[in-house]
Amino acid sequence: MTGQQRRILETVAGLREEILDLSMALIKQPSTIEHQAGAVAVMEARLKGLGYPPTRVPVDTDRLSGHPGFAPVSWSYAGIDNLVAVRPADGEGGRSALFNGHLDVVSAEPANAWSRDPYQPVIKDGWLYGRGSGDMKSGIAAMTYAVKAIDAAGFGLNAPVTIETVVDEECCGNGALSCLLAGYDADAVLIPEPFGPTLYTAQVGVLWFKLRVRGKPVHVLSAAAGANAIEKSFPLIQALRALETELNNEHIPAAYAAIPHPLNLNIGIFSAGNWPSTVPAQAEIHGRMAYFPGTDFAAIASRIEATIARAAAEDDWLRDTPPEVSFYGFRSDGHITSVAQPALQTLAACHKKLTGDLPQEYISTCTTDLRAFHHFGRSQGTCYGPVAESIHGVDERVNIDSVIHTAKAYALFLADWCGLKE
Repeated sequence: MTGQQRRILETVAGLREEILDLSMALIKQPSTIEHQAGAVAVMEARLKGLGYPPTRVPVDTDRLSGHPGFAPVSWSYAGIDNLVAVRPADGEGGRSALFNGHLDVVSAEPANAWSRDPYQPVIKDGWLYGRGSGDMKSGIAAMTYAVKAIDAAGFGLNAPVTIETVVDEECCGNGALSCLLAGYDADAVLIPEPFGPTLYTAQVGVLWFKLRVRGKPVHVLSAAAGANAIEKSFPLIQALRALETELNNEHIPAAYAAIPHPLNLNIGIFSAGNWPSTVPAQAEIHGRMAYFPGTDFAAIASRIEATIARAAAEDDWLRDTPPEVSFYGFRSDGHITSVAQPALQTLAACHKKLTGDLPQEYISTCTTDLRAFHHFGRSQGTCYGPVAESIHGVDERVNIDSVIHTAKAYALFLADWCGLKE
């Protein structure tokens, strides 16, 4: 390791408390859908304070509506923007880099299942607890201070670096797409998702759907004369489970051959009925379906529609009162890339300098904002981030040393990829 690299790593280590401070400040913001403005404000103030004044990039749904990567949603983006700060190059000849992190989190409910308030960060035994601690507010802090470490160590860079924090990664990816269409791209993109210090080379496609089932409400004293929307939903869910099995056994890419059941259906929301003694008139089901890279959203959406239609045809009531299927949020095709890409090889070399070993490859059964850059941008990219536990679950936590490791790896990556200028 060179003297320059050691100086950079010592600088990152010296920024540990600031990295934790930003992580905790972001965790305190319950930045779920439509409530991300507080986290945006925290990040905006921090970037300004670090000397990287950000630009707000709105999610303009009218502009995005004709783009193949746009995901229609039912909520508003009023007052909620992405933030992008570009650190300009100090020299020439380097390759540009972009760090992308999402500010949004999933709901922490039921909050009373947590050991502590999910939005009051706590450090215990080397772990930082709180909703979003791993997914992915500590990663945002790590990537931000990786850039700061280069400056604090007294170096310049021969190519620009972009710090990008976006909204709505957890539901659609419209934030990252907005920034990309605003012109923010780079030769390499790194995303500190909490899958550990691995090279992320594949992710599945993901779509969200909504299923509305109508029944016939009657008083329970004559229940047989009605149609129970809840019970009519059961065979439809079973049919979707059968489709899930089919998809897991069709056209399996080599990258996924060793992973048991990589494609998962999730019935995430089920709402129905309004009175225990009334046969429910309506049920609404929201679900998530995954599909392999190489298949597109339209094909899987069509199969979901056909699956529901076939299941409905087997029931007298549903045949005459067909369920309504619609799609919103994720319509995100998967992709597979090569670990041999120069950006990934550069990051692998940085990892080896820190650990003595090359990083493992990670094949994902979920999706990330990396898809926007892969399908619509020009960059090479991967996810490489901290070690976290219980993301999307109760008592989410991130290993603090792994957060600092991520910042160190990212800072070394900048030095190599962008090129240092004394």
